[in-house]
Amino acid sequence: MDITDELRAFVATAQAGSFTAGAVQLGVSNRLTSKYVAELEARLGVRLLQRTTRRVGLTPAGEDLLARAPSVLDDLDALLADVSEGSTGLTGTIRLSAPVTFGEAYVGGMLGRFGERNPGLSFDLRLSDSYSDLARDGIDLAFRVGVSDMLSLKSRKLGMLTTLAVASPDYIAAHGAPDSPEALSEHACILDTNRKHPRRWVLGSEGQERVVEVNGRFQVNSARAAAALATAGLGIALVPRFALGDALETGRLVPLPDGLRAPHIPISAVYLEGRTLPRKLRALIDFAAEDIRTANVI
Repeated sequence: MDITDELRAFVATAQAGSFTAGAVQLGVSNRLTSKYVAELEARLGVRLLQRTTRRVGLTPAGEDLLARAPSVLDDLDALLADVSEGSTGLTGTIRLSAPVTFGEAYVGGMLGRFGERNPGLSFDLRLSDSYSDLARDGIDLAFRVGVSDMLSLKSRKLGMLTTLAVASPDYIAAHGAPDSPEALSEHACILDTNRKHPRRWVLGSEGQERVVEVNGRFQVNSARAAAALATAGLGIALVPRFALGDALETGRLVPLPDGLRAPHIPISAVYLEGRTLPRKLRALIDFAAEDIRTANVI
């Protein structure tokens, strides 16, 4: 039996937590997945998994192997893909993650445009506002908003994100527009709990930031929901440009003065340090870096 099949079965089972889930991930039968793992254990002469009726756990030897096997398989896939793609075009599956709103507002459409140019590729996009563990979750590439301080990741900046304080014309007509950051304390503000400090808004340009305390009746964990509440005239929201859709162009929302903008935030593509980046990932990153400039999201 091919050791690569055995390793893939082990990695899928260990990451998914059961032979059944691992088999679904691989697209093979439960029995075949179990057989591959047993043959790998026989080949190595060690027990890799502790079996229970519902789940599997890792032995110390299994933990050691799981820490290294995914990168070996990724490098092998990258090598074979580069050789194949040199004559046949980009092929295979790209597994990605992105924040929910940014993924819905931009990444999904960008992948569609990239996919039109590369019909041999498939995409597995997972949206979460929690940072995914690329190694554990088998993610090839993640889109991140903000600065990543994880030393295990390499990144390429795709652009700088604009965040605007916005309100509806009806709200401004009824309550006036604040003319300084400090004036926000007198207004109803819509709080985005995805922010680290929802009630502390950092405004101004880099090097001249001002921190103001804000309050409001509405707290949401979605930038799009915050924009919708602002559109309904219920307060002022601090929203990334990509989450506003066409609200500014149609006049449903009005940007407040430039002094009420937040400092720019980087948008980056990140991947694991130490990996040989496959050609299909390089091509996707290059495409995203160019595409994002014309997508009206930054």
